[in-house]
Amino acid sequence: MTLLTIAFDAVARERLQHQADDELRTRAAAVTATLDTSRRPVRVLETPDDQVLDANVWIYDDARPLEQPPSATKELTLTAASLAGAGAPRCVTVGQPGTVRLCARPVPHTGGSATVVTALDLSPYRNSADTLLYGALTLDGVMLACTYVLTRLAVGRALRPVHTMTEQATQWSAAASDERFCDAALPAELARLGGSLDALLDRIRALLRHERRLTGELSHELRTPLSRIVAELDWLGSRPRSADQVAAGHAVIDDAARSMHIICDTLVDEARDDARSPATGTSDTVTVLENALRRIDLPGKMTVSVEADEPGQRVGVPPALLERVVSPLLSNAVRYARTRVVVSSRREQDHVRIAITDDGPGVPRQSAGKLFQPGHRADPEDGHSGAGLGLPLARRLARSAGGDVRFDADHAPGARFVVTLPPC
Repeated sequence: MTLLTIAFDAVARERLQHQADDELRTRAAAVTATLDTSRRPVRVLETPDDQVLDANVWIYDDARPLEQPPSATKELTLTAASLAGAGAPRCVTVGQPGTVRLCARPVPHTGGSATVVTALDLSPYRNSADTLLYGALTLDGVMLACTYVLTRLAVGRALRPVHTMTEQATQWSAAASDERFCDAALPAELARLGGSLDALLDRIRALLRHERRLTGELSHELRTPLSRIVAELDWLGSRPRSADQVAAGHAVIDDAARSMHIICDTLVDEARDDARSPATGTSDTVTVLENALRRIDLPGKMTVSVEADEPGQRVGVPPALLERVVSPLLSNAVRYARTRVVVSSRREQDHVRIAITDDGPGVPRQSAGKLFQPGHRADPEDGHSGAGLGLPLARRLARSAGGDVRFDADHAPGARFVVTLPPC
């Protein structure tokens, strides 16, 4: 707008100067009509409006002045004489800052030439130019103010949906809501923003889900050793014990505490974002299975057998991880079996297969496809405690080691779960 204002002012002043020059030329032509150039010397004919025509007019015959304004200043007279001596049409401005405009008009005649010089005060034109400039500046100010107001309103209106989307995203992320912006009809620009926010909400929800899963799995796995510690402490404090009994109780508490430590290390290490490669290590299958069974309270009439097709059979996972994989399966088998649980391990072509079989009621057919969903229980009213997290945890840990856990739906009666792990 500054550049436009400067250009407008320059054009306006140039136009006004052209108007002033046109006025001077018109007056010079009118004065020329009163000159008798048919003979020497040139004569000025008298007309009824001489006073109007003679105002600010100089008439020269060659360099000799014939008429000049009585009120003309010395500077104007010298300038007029200079223009007459040039013998060509020409206009100049004199005074500071250029208040009077003079134009010369040669009038050729036989034996020489006459020159008419007219002068015009430029103050009205300058005032008009200044008025136009002030008007342009005022218009600029009004336009800037209106542009500011309209821009602020337009930007505020355009960003209002962004503010609303930000508040919604904050609320949805705090509540881990399933709502997303992709379900709403949005303009193209806001749709891209909504897609970015949806991706961010999905990552936040995944992190919250990961956190809840880890918390649930830790509480699920730590419950058994913690219950053993509480039971032993209650048993030791119920009445005086012998030294051997106290030592045995302390050994159970120590074993449970170490088990809790191993559980925490195993689950936390597996849950780390940078744990992308399978855990390395080897373990003796039978030894780990027996240790896991030793930490489970077996009913009095329950029999559990561990079988392996070769002595010293080993798998390619650390002992702590193997125990965390099989412990939920062993606990469920012992919990639901009537009299017997069989654990068998054998080496196949590219993996080690561990089958855990019980003679219980089995898994209802309608629940077979949901066994590995976190929090799902086939029969919540079966009288057994459980949070439905053991089987999903076992499968996830097995898969992180390059193996898997699956339910053998073809086995009957009872239930059979099969663990496959990489061989040593």
